[in-house]
Amino acid sequence: MFDSLLNTLLVVAALYVYLSLARQVAARQLDGAASLGEKQFGLPEVIAATILLGWFGWNFKLALSHGEMSLGTIDLVFNVVFSFFVLFALTSLLQLRGFSVASLGGFSRLSFGRIVSTAAVLLLAAYPLLYVADTISRWSLGGGSSRQQIIEMFTGSETLQQRILIIILAIAIAPMTEEFIFRFFLYGVLKRYLGRGAGIILNALLFAAVHVHLPSFGPLFLLGACLTLAYEWSGSILVSMTMHALFNFLTLCALAFPSLLSP
Repeated sequence: MFDSLLNTLLVVAALYVYLSLARQVAARQLDGAASLGEKQFGLPEVIAATILLGWFGWNFKLALSHGEMSLGTIDLVFNVVFSFFVLFALTSLLQLRGFSVASLGGFSRLSFGRIVSTAAVLLLAAYPLLYVADTISRWSLGGGSSRQQIIEMFTGSETLQQRILIIILAIAIAPMTEEFIFRFFLYGVLKRYLGRGAGIILNALLFAAVHVHLPSFGPLFLLGACLTLAYEWSGSILVSMTMHALFNFLTLCALAFPSLLSP
């Protein structure tokens, strides 16, 4: 009884936090605040976003046609190389177009301590919502595992080198590249032409879909929405990057030390 009441209060508190962020973001929009400044994303960015969406769609179709595929070390290395290639290409495009990536991303907007504390608080507030989404997914799918394939790969890895590679990918590389691609670039394009509300929803849907893992679609959708709201509210992509890194770090800790952290 007490646990149920506590869980309910935590979910209500989490909803209050993120609805408050959404209201503040909406109020800024009504006030005419433009986070991109005078220069805004245009046709070249739309073309680049369309190419990215085409690539994601092709991978999604390939994954569906081949079913469950096992990942290997070479696949992880390829993902790292490709992610940095996309990051370099998008950064080069924006610089050639006259954008200041540092200014757009709010790299100097907040201090290091403020970035970490804000990310930690917002991630803590997001966990009850993720728990509810995960519970609903398990119930609707008949108790299927919500672990993504890379998580299964981490728990089943037999070599230290492979585990180290997964840790580096999950904690350092994936948060940086995924937040830049999804929150910074794709969300920027979606927001420019569809508005903040539609941009947040579509960006979260895309973020969940590209992971090609149905049991974790709901939690990933909510995580994507929370990360986008955190970025939009704080004005710094470093906040969502830190949230993403902390989330992955805690997930790996729960797998590595199951007796200390509950699933």
